[in-house]
Amino acid sequence: MANNKPVKITETILRDAHQSLIATRMSMDEMLPILPAMDEVGFYSAEVWGGATFDSCLRFLDEDPWERLRIIRKNMPNTKLQMLFRGQNMLGYRHYADDVVEYFVQKSVDNGIDILRIFDALNDVRNLKTAISATRKMGAHVQACISYTLSPVHNIEYFVNYAKELEETGADSICIKDMAGLLTPYSTYELVKALKETVKVPIQLHSHYTSGLASMSHLKAIEAGVDIIDTAMSPLAMGTSHPATESMVAALAGTEYDTGLDLNKLNVVREHFAKLRAKYLESGLLNPKVMGVDANTLLYQVPGGMLSNLVSQLKQAGKEDKLDDVLKEIPNVRKDAGYPPLVTPSSQIVGTQAVFNVIMGERYKMVTKEFKGIIRGEYGRTPVPVDPEFRKKILGDEQPIDCRPADLLEPELEKMKAEFPAKYYEQEEDVLSYAQFGQVAEKFFEKRKNKKYGVDGDHVDEVNKVHPV
Repeated sequence: MANNKPVKITETILRDAHQSLIATRMSMDEMLPILPAMDEVGFYSAEVWGGATFDSCLRFLDEDPWERLRIIRKNMPNTKLQMLFRGQNMLGYRHYADDVVEYFVQKSVDNGIDILRIFDALNDVRNLKTAISATRKMGAHVQACISYTLSPVHNIEYFVNYAKELEETGADSICIKDMAGLLTPYSTYELVKALKETVKVPIQLHSHYTSGLASMSHLKAIEAGVDIIDTAMSPLAMGTSHPATESMVAALAGTEYDTGLDLNKLNVVREHFAKLRAKYLESGLLNPKVMGVDANTLLYQVPGGMLSNLVSQLKQAGKEDKLDDVLKEIPNVRKDAGYPPLVTPSSQIVGTQAVFNVIMGERYKMVTKEFKGIIRGEYGRTPVPVDPEFRKKILGDEQPIDCRPADLLEPELEKMKAEFPAKYYEQEEDVLSYAQFGQVAEKFFEKRKNKKYGVDGDHVDEVNKVHPV
């Protein structure tokens, strides 16, 4: 058969695969040895940054996320690097002023990012415009996302109209971001076909394996004309991660969709990650619970990262036995909140509220600040307007926000630069780490400084005296 429709592969093991399975704990030291071999494979791109990697580097791994990006760039010179970017939220959990978003995009591209996959949790295009125009200005590739979900309003017509909006706003390609693994093979075929008939830019599919359907959905998407698929190397594939790279490459080999990737080269990469997988299982970092198929996803629409968060929240409260109750409560909270797609940050907001509703024994007895924010419109326009009576119950007399939330923010970059503790300054990018993760970033800067001068935490004061900044 003529090889006239080769499918391209985006490899996710350096970002979303370990975010989904081991709470983003893969370290730079664990990645480094295999980067040159990954660079030789010929992936369309490697997703290596963004999402929760930034937070995890600072909070848990004592790594500078910017340095991680520079190291990966240096060791993978032939592969396009991509990141996941939450529109106006960047990588944090609130909306930032336009000048900060523009500066973050500039620095991401300067440090090695080629493709920014930009999404908004509510599919509110207003929250993507600044990031899209900043990416275009930097000459990088804008991949705008459809956050895929199911609800009374989320149908093919809705997604096609949104895709048109994204293309008009400046998307170079469009990604169907199926974070909870809700796509079924035939619904995928219909959606991809409709998108290919409507927009001119390439279409990429990102679907998690949580419900056990993603490989089949990928195959039907390919038959419908999808251009690129997201996969993960097999040791960290499936479960709440993605279809296995090697399996998809083998499935398409010798067909008109042949990826052209070499299974022998992939096997070198596989062997490295197989050792890491064994290590994660032994340490308990990789919980067998997230490795299987959970068909409940189709009922509750809970993405993998959200599921591990819920388990951890309930564990801390000593209420692990309440997981099923929380999963049943999530669709109710989501309906009350205007059917937001469940993706960061809305997944955490809806999930945490559902946990409170169950643990407190009374719905909305305790309401989180973030849940109030979603009801108030601080995150943007929900797919369905929130019921006015419910809004009044949650907000009392507070006025809802109708404009693009970032329009209410004053420019804040100069203020952040001025506020940044001078004693920690090592690079311009530090201001952006600090802007998003405040105290967490400060703790990291303190450790970084101590490491540099070869001291432990007990000698911080001495260091500050000896090395005044």
